[in-house]
Amino acid sequence: MERLKIKSLLENSAGIQLGSEITVKGWVRAFRSNRFVQINDGSCLASLQAVVDFEKFDDALLKRITTAACVSLSGTLIASHGAGQAVELQVTSIELIGDAHPDDIQKTVMQPKRHSLEFLREQAHLRFRTNTFGAVFRIRHAVSFAIHKFFNDRGFFNLHTPIITGSDAEGAGEMFHVSTLDPKNPPLNEDGTINYKEDFFGKQVNLTVSGQLEAELAALALGQVYTFGPTFRAENSNTSRHLAEFWMIEPEVAFNDLQDNMDLTEAFLKYLCSYVMENCKEDLTFLSERDAQDQQQKPQQERAEMSLIERMKFVIENPFKRLTYTEAIEVLLNSNHYKKKKFNYPVEWGIDLQSEHERYLVEKEFKCPVILTDYPAKIKAFYMRMNDDGKTVAAMDVLFPGIGEIVGGSQREERYEMLHQKCVEFGIDPEELSWYMETRKFGTAPHAGFGLGFERMIMFVTGMTNIRDVIPFPRTPQNAAF
Repeated sequence: MERLKIKSLLENSAGIQLGSEITVKGWVRAFRSNRFVQINDGSCLASLQAVVDFEKFDDALLKRITTAACVSLSGTLIASHGAGQAVELQVTSIELIGDAHPDDIQKTVMQPKRHSLEFLREQAHLRFRTNTFGAVFRIRHAVSFAIHKFFNDRGFFNLHTPIITGSDAEGAGEMFHVSTLDPKNPPLNEDGTINYKEDFFGKQVNLTVSGQLEAELAALALGQVYTFGPTFRAENSNTSRHLAEFWMIEPEVAFNDLQDNMDLTEAFLKYLCSYVMENCKEDLTFLSERDAQDQQQKPQQERAEMSLIERMKFVIENPFKRLTYTEAIEVLLNSNHYKKKKFNYPVEWGIDLQSEHERYLVEKEFKCPVILTDYPAKIKAFYMRMNDDGKTVAAMDVLFPGIGEIVGGSQREERYEMLHQKCVEFGIDPEELSWYMETRKFGTAPHAGFGLGFERMIMFVTGMTNIRDVIPFPRTPQNAAF
C-alpha cells in the first residue's frame, strides 16, 4: 500500500475519504495509555494519532514501539473522537522499521521533554526530530523557495559564482585559504615566503566571502542576476550572530540607481515575510508561542516589545522609512536616549552604527523598518559609488526590529577612473582586479545590488536568537562537527 504523508491526511489535500485503508510511516513521538501512538513523518508539525488494539498484536512487538522508533502503520482512516485533529488511524498492521534503544534515548534530545538550545546544538544530528527544529528547517526551505520564486517571477537569472576565488570582495582579509601544498614542507621563494606558483591554481586562492563582483560582470550583460550560495569568513567571533560558513543572496541589476535598489530591497523583504505568513502558518504559530514563552523568562527590560508574528506584520504593513546616515546621526544625537546616556557606544558622524543605534531608529524613533543611505566612504567598501560631496557613497543598509541591519547594498562605482582611485585608497592592487575593472571600459553603465544574509533572515522569521540554530550544521571557531 502506498505511503501517505501525514500533512496531506490532516489537511485532506489528497482527498482521502473516511473508511479508506491507508499506510503511514514515521517516528513515534509518544505512546500513551497503552493505546494511542503519536506518529510524525516530518511533513508537518502535527503528529497523527493512531489507535492500537493491544489484544490484536504480539506483546514482544508492542514493547518495541517506543519513543523515536521508526514504524509503518496501516489501517482505517476514521473520524477522531478526541480534540485537536479531525481524523485518526485505526491500526490493523504494524511493521517495526527501526528500533529505538531506551537506554540510549535517555542521553539524547529525543527524550520526551523540553531541552535547552545549547544541548540541542551538541546533538545537531538528532535535533531535526524536535518540534522546534522541524519548524525552523521547514520554514528555511520555504524562504529558500520564495527567494527563487521572487527573482524568477521578475525575470532575474540565477548565477552560480565561484566558491574558490583569488579575490577578496570585501577587502577584509579574513578568508579561508585553499591549498594542496604540503603544510609541513611547502615550496619556498628565495625570501622565505611560500611559492604559490607551485600550488594547484598557480596562485594563492581562498573560499569566497561574496559572489558580488562576479555577479556584477553578468548583470552588465544579462541585465539582472542573483546569486544564492555559500560564503565563508575566517572571523574568530564566537557570538550569536556569526558563522564561518553561511549563505548569501546577492542580486545585481544593470541601470538601477540607489533609489531603484531600495525599491527592490523593500519589495523583496516584504515578499519573503508575506510568503512565510501565508505558507507556514502552523510552524510560525508554534515558533511564535515558543518565542513568547522565552520572552517571559527574561527580565522585563530585556523583553521584545512585539511578538514574532507582530514583527512580521511590522515589516509587511509599514512603508520603510528612508533617510541618510547624516540625518540618522542627527536623530540619535537629539534623542533623549542619547542625552540620558543610555547608549553603550558613542554617537558621532563617521562611526559605524551599532545594533543599539539601529534598533533605536526602528523601534523607538520611526516605528517602522528603516533604510539608511549615503554612508561615509571610509566605513564602506571600495566598490560603492562616490557621491558628489566626495565624502559619502551611495550605500544603503536596511534595519529591522529586534535585529538591526539585515541587508547591505549600494549603487556600484561604474566610473573607471574613480574605481581605480578607490582601489588605491583601500590598498587594493588594481591589477589584481583588472578583470573587474575592465567592465568599466566596455559600455559601462550604472548598476546596483545588495546582499542578504540568508541565516539572518531565517532568524528574523523564526524568532530564533542564535544564528547556530537556523543552519543545519553550524561552522564556528573550534567547531566543525557533523
